[in-house]
Amino acid sequence: MGDRNERGPATRRRRTTISGEATGTSARQANGGKPGSHGQGEQDAAGAARKHRSSNDGFKDRLSCHRLQESLLSSESGYSNYRGILNWCVTVTMRVLDGPLFLFQLHRYGILVDPIQVVSLFLKDPYSWPAACLIIVSNVFIMAALYTERRLAVGTISEGTGAFLYCVNLGAILCFPSATVLIVNSMTPVGGVFALGVYTVLLLKLYSYKDVNKWCREIRQAKARTLSRSNSSFSVHHITHLLFLYFCLDMYYFIFAPTLCYELNFPRSPRIRKRFLLRRLLEMLFLMQLQVGLIQQWMVPTVQNSMKPFQNMELSRMVERLLKLAVPNHLIWLIFFYWFFHSSMNFVAELMQFGDREFYRDWWNSETVPYFWANWNIPVHKWCLRHFYKPMLRRGVNKLPAQIAVFLLSAFFHEYLVSIPLKMFRLWAFMGMMAQVPLALFVARFLRGNYGNAAVWMSLIIGQPIAVLMYVHDYYVLHYGGVSEARTA
Repeated sequence: MGDRNERGPATRRRRTTISGEATGTSARQANGGKPGSHGQGEQDAAGAARKHRSSNDGFKDRLSCHRLQESLLSSESGYSNYRGILNWCVTVTMRVLDGPLFLFQLHRYGILVDPIQVVSLFLKDPYSWPAACLIIVSNVFIMAALYTERRLAVGTISEGTGAFLYCVNLGAILCFPSATVLIVNSMTPVGGVFALGVYTVLLLKLYSYKDVNKWCREIRQAKARTLSRSNSSFSVHHITHLLFLYFCLDMYYFIFAPTLCYELNFPRSPRIRKRFLLRRLLEMLFLMQLQVGLIQQWMVPTVQNSMKPFQNMELSRMVERLLKLAVPNHLIWLIFFYWFFHSSMNFVAELMQFGDREFYRDWWNSETVPYFWANWNIPVHKWCLRHFYKPMLRRGVNKLPAQIAVFLLSAFFHEYLVSIPLKMFRLWAFMGMMAQVPLALFVARFLRGNYGNAAVWMSLIIGQPIAVLMYVHDYYVLHYGGVSEARTA
C-alpha cells in the first residue's frame, strides 16, 4: 500500500479566487481620505476588512470540503479503534446456530452457486441492453449542464435563466430514467436499480456543480467591485479563451471521481501506487464472487422458504424465517460495505489520483443512530451537509426540522431506487428510513455507551431483513399472482 514517506503533502496549489488586494485597496483609499477623518477612516477600513474576511472564509468553507487523507481501514491510516466490533460479535453470537443451517442447506440443495446466472439479472435478451443504453444517454444531461455553466460564466445568460435551465435539466435526470425503467419491458429489476443509481449519483453531482459554480460567480462579482477594471477584464478574457476545454476536463474528472461534492481543485495524491491498486482490484473480484455465492447458496433459499408463512400470516414461522434471514443478509451487507466503500472507491480514487479517501468513518462504534447515518456513507453525508442541511440553517430553519428533512430526502431516494425498478409502490423503504427518527430519539434518551451501540447493530441486523421479505413477498404476489408452495427448511 505504500509507506507514509511516499505520500507527502500532495495537494495541488489552489486557484485563488479572492486576493488580498481588495483589503489593501480599501485600506489605502481610507488612508487617502481627509486628514481630519484619519481615525474614523481606519476604523471603517478595519470593519470593512473584517466583514470581507468573514465573507471570504464562509465562501471558502463552502468551496472546499476535501483534504488529503487515507481510508480508516487502510494500513496507512493508523486507525485501531474497533471496540464496536465487540458488540457486533456479541450480537451475532446469538444467531451463530445459522452456521449449521447453511451447511444443512448445502447438503439438502447441493451447490446452487452459478456466476453465469448473474448475467440474467441484468439482461433478459442478450441483444437488448436497455440499462447500458440508458447510462450512455446520461452524457446528454452532462453536456446540458456544461453548456449552461459555460453561458453563465461568460455572462451571455442571466442567473435566473441559468437557474431555470438547471431545474429543467435536473428534473429530467430524475424523471427520464424512471419513466424509461417503467415503460421498457426488457429492463430487469437489477438493471433498473443500477441505471437509476447512476442517474441518482449524477443528479447529486450536477446539483453540487451548480451550487459551487454559483458561489464562485458570487465571489467574482464581489471581487469585481473592489478590484480595478483592468484586473477584472483580464480575468474574463482569460476565462473566455480556456473555458470549453477546461470545463470538459473538469466536469468529467468530477463525474468519475468518488465524491458527490464539487470543488475547483481536488486534493491529489502524488502518484499511482500499483501494489495498492492491485490489492484493491483482487479484493473487488473476490468479494463480488463471495457475495454472489452467499446470495445464491444461503439467502435465496431462505427467502423462498419464507414466502408461505408470510402468505398464511403464521406469526411464529414469520419470526423464525426473519431471524434465519437476518444473519446472511447482514453478512452480505457488511461484505458489500467493504467491497464498495473501501475496495471499489479506493480503486477508483487511486486510479484517478483523488486524494481524499475518507469514504466512511468509524460507524461501527456508533452509540447513536444519527452518528451511524453521518459516518457510514461520507460522500452522501458531505453532500447533504453542504448542499441541503447547512443552506436550510442559513435560511433560519431550526436544526431538528432540518435533520428530519434530510431523513425525508434520504427516504425518498431509498424508495425511488427500489419501487421503480420493481414497478410497485409499497413505501417499505421509505417507512424504514423514517422509522430511524423515533429510533434515534429513543436510543439517545434511554440508551448510552455499549447499549446504544448494541441497539444500532440490532437495528441493522433485524431492520433490513424485514424490508427484504416485505418487498420479495409483494413482488411475487404482484407479478406471479400468489406465492407457490415453498420448500421447507
